[in-house]
Amino acid sequence: MLAKPRPLDRTGSVETGVAAEAAGLDALHGHLKPIEIIERAARDLFRGEIAAVSSFGADSAVLLHMISEIDRSLPVIFLDTGKHFEETLGYRDALVADFGLTDIRVIKPDEAALERVDPTGQLNETDTDACCDVRKVEPLARGVEPFRAWFTGRKRFQASTRAALPVFEAVGLRIRINPLAHWTTSDQADYMRAHALRENPLVAYGYLSIGCFPCTQPVQPGEDARSGRWAGHAKTECGIHLSGLEKSLTDASL
Repeated sequence: MLAKPRPLDRTGSVETGVAAEAAGLDALHGHLKPIEIIERAARDLFRGEIAAVSSFGADSAVLLHMISEIDRSLPVIFLDTGKHFEETLGYRDALVADFGLTDIRVIKPDEAALERVDPTGQLNETDTDACCDVRKVEPLARGVEPFRAWFTGRKRFQASTRAALPVFEAVGLRIRINPLAHWTTSDQADYMRAHALRENPLVAYGYLSIGCFPCTQPVQPGEDARSGRWAGHAKTECGIHLSGLEKSLTDASL
């Protein structure tokens, strides 16, 4: 089993060990069905030390339903950026009720940091990376800091940048688990129908990947599911899945 997170030494050997651990877990368990991956991770590999991160967006219901089948008390972290669609907040509350989830942890941006870097609330108009850093990356680092691992709902089909997504991956001293990585759009749709899962109401309007309302648009025909995020910018990820989160998690302040 993975050792508890420890401070990095000068050689980075602890971080290297976690990367090797993630690769080993991926080789051993990455081929399993998503529900089996969730069960093994929650009940054995990281028992009592794992959470899920959910945006309660377009694809969120499947992962959360599977988690509820295994452990309804597993912590679910939701980043309240202050810029969500009202539909997203309503959908969050509806899914929590549908699945009987009992430990939703709402994490918000640091108020002092917002006042310092985004006092007008319009930072997204001039620097999307900085906006995501203060509203998503730093808050998520605080949210997952108590845990050794966490689940996400990311999938390879969502964007070309995710085409090689592993099921188990290292993020600094922790493990991120993507149980649905190898699923297709058909797998997703079939599961939603089979379990009569509630759909985010914004999907009906073409929002196939849903983030903050100022930076999210409906997807155009033929484009990938994430093309409506930061349309017109080279940006493809908010940063919570990139190296910025790893840096925040190894910061001495956490």
